[in-house]
Amino acid sequence: MTVQATGSAAPRADDSALAAGDSTLRAGASAPSTGASAPSTGASAPSTGASAPVLDVRNLTVSFATRAGIVSPVRDISFEVAPGQRVGLVGESGSGKSLTALALMRLIHPPGRVTGQVFLGGRDVLRLEERDLAKVRGGQVAMVYQDPMSALNPVQTIGDQIVEAIRIHADLSAREARDRAAALLSDVGLQDPLRRMKSYPHEFSGGMRQRVMIAMAMSANPVLLIADEPTTALDVTTQALVLETLSRLVAERGAAVILITHDLGVAAGFCDDIQVMYAGRIVERAAASRLFRNPIHPYAEALLRSICDLDADIGTDLPVIPGQPPLPSALPSGCAFHPRCLYAIEVCRTVAPTQLAVGGGAAMAECHRAAERIAGTAVPSADPGIAVAGSDEAPSVPPVPSDVPSDVPSAAR
Repeated sequence: MTVQATGSAAPRADDSALAAGDSTLRAGASAPSTGASAPSTGASAPSTGASAPVLDVRNLTVSFATRAGIVSPVRDISFEVAPGQRVGLVGESGSGKSLTALALMRLIHPPGRVTGQVFLGGRDVLRLEERDLAKVRGGQVAMVYQDPMSALNPVQTIGDQIVEAIRIHADLSAREARDRAAALLSDVGLQDPLRRMKSYPHEFSGGMRQRVMIAMAMSANPVLLIADEPTTALDVTTQALVLETLSRLVAERGAAVILITHDLGVAAGFCDDIQVMYAGRIVERAAASRLFRNPIHPYAEALLRSICDLDADIGTDLPVIPGQPPLPSALPSGCAFHPRCLYAIEVCRTVAPTQLAVGGGAAMAECHRAAERIAGTAVPSADPGIAVAGSDEAPSVPPVPSDVPSDVPSAAR
């Protein structure tokens, strides 16, 4: 797949063009491949100058050998992350978000296979020797996992674990490393850090454990932080505190962030730009402000419609996306979303859509009806190809919320 060059600046949609209903689209990527095709060997490494992206992902595919054949839960995706940029990766469970993050860190093991190119600082992570890779993980790029209790060692103190992470990437004495560990715990808002360093993970609350994970991730001042559902299972107040801590630390250090989340409110409050994933593909990329105001891909629109309206009358049906996401081993023909799409037409069922640039920057949508969607002329299909429980009629399209969800955390900058 050849993806249109996106440049090094943070992706931004041309809002004025969208508002005017500009339907001028530039053809970009070809239809996604369904297998784990080998990456091009002729691609050159990106520039390492001041304006170069922190991360440049090209044609990334994650495949697994199964009894049924090769299955690819992540299929031929490409994107860039600029210095200091905050990119949200959203979508339903099974869309390929976490697998993408693991592939970027080269943490997919056999029978999994990763192909493509992942340039970090001008070097392809997928082709580094293990010795060099160990310096990249936790050094140039770090990850905050969604379950800190599983990520932390239950039989080591918090202090010992942070000190170990520090000394792997910095030539410090044990005393200097412990001083730095205490400073990191203080930075993430934990009081009395010297005493906390002697505690074990089970003695901390969920929010405190997640702050420890953030401290460990930031210990080597990485240029890129991958946060995989960092607020899972936290209450709203603790969630906001964790996000504010993360937001402050990455701003102080100038780190770029990839935030993986199901929570659209979290994404709206934290991210500059959002990439929507479905069935292993990035189906829309846009500035967060534009995506929430004017989603182009029907799946992005459906995600926004599924936000629960707390002011709705009792007895009002909750909005849902009909059907289930497809299994990677049983993807439908054409557009993978067409069995659930209100706007599906015949071409959607038979031909995989191409990525089309929308407006300016790197904004794009992978939809046959993108031009109609921008112009406001797309209407639901008379035969959308989906079944709506309790009704034989074609489903109507409820309005997309006009504003960002009211429960967006205060982590917004």
